[in-house]
Amino acid sequence: MTLTAISRRRLLKVGAAGLAASALPFGIARAQTNVVLGIVYVGPKDDFGWNQAHAVSVESLKALPGITVVEEENVPETDAVAKSMESMINLDGANLILATSFGYYNPFVVELAKKYPDVTFRHAAPLWNKDKDPANAGSYFPYLNQAHYVNGVAAGLSSGGKIGFVAAKPIPSVLSNINSALLGARSVNPNATVQVIFTGEWSLPVREAEATNALVDAGCEVITCHVDSPKVVIETAEGRGVKTAGHNASQAPLAPKGFITGAEYKWETIYKSYADDIAAGKTPPNFLVGGYNNDMLRTTPYGAGATPEAIAAADAAIAALVAGAPIYKGTLKDNAGNVVVDKDYDNYDPYLDGMTWLLEGVQGSIT
Repeated sequence: MTLTAISRRRLLKVGAAGLAASALPFGIARAQTNVVLGIVYVGPKDDFGWNQAHAVSVESLKALPGITVVEEENVPETDAVAKSMESMINLDGANLILATSFGYYNPFVVELAKKYPDVTFRHAAPLWNKDKDPANAGSYFPYLNQAHYVNGVAAGLSSGGKIGFVAAKPIPSVLSNINSALLGARSVNPNATVQVIFTGEWSLPVREAEATNALVDAGCEVITCHVDSPKVVIETAEGRGVKTAGHNASQAPLAPKGFITGAEYKWETIYKSYADDIAAGKTPPNFLVGGYNNDMLRTTPYGAGATPEAIAAADAAIAALVAGAPIYKGTLKDNAGNVVVDKDYDNYDPYLDGMTWLLEGVQGSIT
């Protein structure tokens, strides 16, 4: 997803400043304005994936003084979400709306933001455009590929280096996770490979099980994924005696024998900063992105599948990412032999948002 006319480095600095400004004890800010936070999920809150990652983070806000949380799950990307959000505003008094699914934004968030200019709307994908979208709308997005790079590091040292990846759709954010997992694995195991199977949709449990079994049959020693709910992938791999690395939220309970670690969003960093800003009478930043460097990601605690060597290397990789070490560097070719990276790229360089390729070392095709 290309962020046109937006400098992500500038936004990161603004976002980091905003997060720092909201670091006062939560109860102090609460003295000014109560926050009623409404949040909508496209699936169940206990899906061990995308929706659960948001729900777990929101749960951490419920015990804080001066904040009320209103939630609704299983809301489709139709006018149903507009009705849900509007109900939260009119019946519950929501002054902060979090829309957590890609298809919620246009037209639903955009149109409601125009209708309710005094309500703050924020959407979990980098879609807000300052030139055409309402000023009370906005976007937030942690770059999970950094955590998939760490997954790759841990997987590369917890196996022989043959990694399988079950992916939904070949869009840039998914391709970035696949390629980053490969680069992480190759940073510790130069012969590592990633074999990918695309299912075609965000949630196709039968197809996800079939893809996982096919990758295991092809000799993959670690299975990871980018689908809305990794539950089927992780459980299927565990049942086949194969190690796993997670995505979105913690799947550790699903794989007590083979789980290595996982790539997790830390949405509560963003949500607490939003709530603090509103409580203090300030406008939250319209665009907020980040990764390990500003506490928007976390790595799932290591499981039985992780070797001591892998744990040490993964911890070192996290420290390097916090310090700004680039993932995409030097000269890299795609798996068709074309040069796609010709220099070191900052982890937030907009060029990487337009990724349309799989790196050399990834077995699979986006067509």
